[in-house]
Amino acid sequence: MSGNDSALSIFALGGLNEVGKNMYAIQYLNDILIIDCGVKFPDESLLGIDLIIPDIAYLQENKEKIKALLVTHGHEDHIGGVPFFLKKINVPVYATRFTLGLIELKLEEHKLLRETELIEIDSNSNISFGEISVDFFKVNHSIPDCLGIVFHTPEGNIVHTGDFKFDLTPVNNQYSDIHKMAEIGKKGVLLLLSESTNAERPGFTPSELIVGEHIEDAFRKAKRKVIISTFASNINRVQQVVDAAKKTNRKLALLGRSMVNVVQVAMDRGYIEVPDGMLIETQEINELAPEKVVVLCTGSQGEPMAALARLSTSNFRGVEVLAEDTVILAAGPIPGNERNVTRIVDNFYSMGAHVIYGSGSSTGMHVSGHGYQEDLKLMLTLIQPTYFIPVHGEYRMLHHHRLLAESVGVDKDKTFIIKNGDVVDIDNSVARQTRRIPAGDTYVDGMGVGDVGELVLRDRKQLSEDGMLVIVITMSKRERRMISDPDTISRGFVFVKDSEELLSDVNRLIKKAVQELEDGDRIQWNAIKQNVKKSVGQFVFRKTKRKPMILPIIIEI
Repeated sequence: MSGNDSALSIFALGGLNEVGKNMYAIQYLNDILIIDCGVKFPDESLLGIDLIIPDIAYLQENKEKIKALLVTHGHEDHIGGVPFFLKKINVPVYATRFTLGLIELKLEEHKLLRETELIEIDSNSNISFGEISVDFFKVNHSIPDCLGIVFHTPEGNIVHTGDFKFDLTPVNNQYSDIHKMAEIGKKGVLLLLSESTNAERPGFTPSELIVGEHIEDAFRKAKRKVIISTFASNINRVQQVVDAAKKTNRKLALLGRSMVNVVQVAMDRGYIEVPDGMLIETQEINELAPEKVVVLCTGSQGEPMAALARLSTSNFRGVEVLAEDTVILAAGPIPGNERNVTRIVDNFYSMGAHVIYGSGSSTGMHVSGHGYQEDLKLMLTLIQPTYFIPVHGEYRMLHHHRLLAESVGVDKDKTFIIKNGDVVDIDNSVARQTRRIPAGDTYVDGMGVGDVGELVLRDRKQLSEDGMLVIVITMSKRERRMISDPDTISRGFVFVKDSEELLSDVNRLIKKAVQELEDGDRIQWNAIKQNVKKSVGQFVFRKTKRKPMILPIIIEI
């Protein structure tokens, strides 16, 4: 048990004090079950990084104990890391029909589909793994086929809610199974892990049903072409766009690889109904009258390479946004994406388009898929846990969720606000948190996974802020003397033609630094590089108050 005397342990490798890369685990004796494996998207400080996935070093050390990966639903922050996980630890993946379809897309892209055992489950499934048996219950979210999970262990029952809200009028008729949740609570729940994304927002989450009415109204009022952007995985929203297009007699074009792929999976598996002849190809958009066209695209979060951003800069071949076209952002910006979204909105306004954007309450074009405070309290009341761990949220969200739990009767001392890597051990039905396992972020950069760390990112930050100076010094291999003037190359530091005097001073300083080493008979290449780097760095900072990266290169002749 790796130094742990408890039979049952719960730990998180992602999803705590952050929104994204959800990954949790239940361990009973020598059996480990993984819940979700998501990604987080980098902010502007992580230069060049494509994705952030959980650090699974602990799981790799214990991979013979891992029995399965159980997936609650198909959003990126819950399945995006699956291919990277399976490359290291190949275990069966259990998920619902629609979620498996999205996972298959990722595995096919990573050439892992043939090697992976994918097992379809639903809310009636029951699976045994050693002394743990697992069953499921339906929850409603902004994507089809979402599940909560119940782990029956000899110590007691553990419940993980997945992402949820209580939508009493869901557009896809996938109702939360409130009766089953109540039955689970009546049987006794030792510990609940419940998502916290909207723990700061009072009331109940509005129903998705109201969005469809606003989309249809906007389509009717639009004078020309409509461009609407939302999350590709929000199939409920996509269906509402399809329904509004049908009612307003418009054809539908899909832009963006993820939108095309996800909608195809949803159509193939019966989660979305698109009338025959409604879908058109990109090249057909300009062939039809503008008032007969709807373009549904990705990029509602302002992603620079997504379809919406490219449309806003007239950089999407064959599709042009013209004056009096209507642009609708049917998704709220995730914290951190506001600046990119605002830039796109400004671009569309400058083109003369009519833009509908902003929070769901102001436009009616978006409602959250995550439960507000009353939804979270209802879940706590139904499940009635003895212990509680708020998950999937930043610290303030976890804190507010703890207060909500207290308000419905959960003992304050029995709520754990933990960090990624913290372990809650349960022994004789008593929970405690006293130890940690390795946890953190792994960066994906192109084809590299985990090969970019803090040192590389620090160098990238320095290069992005102050540029670099490459100093080429030509030395005689036999005489160990500098045989020509140094050559200083500026990249992103100063413009050479405007800074000839500064660079001349730098070259004189280099010659002096090398000469001092020659005179002292300490002419070693590493010593030259270190001395030049230090001297030039100090001089440049004194003159410019900048700290460019200084890269001395010695050429031997």
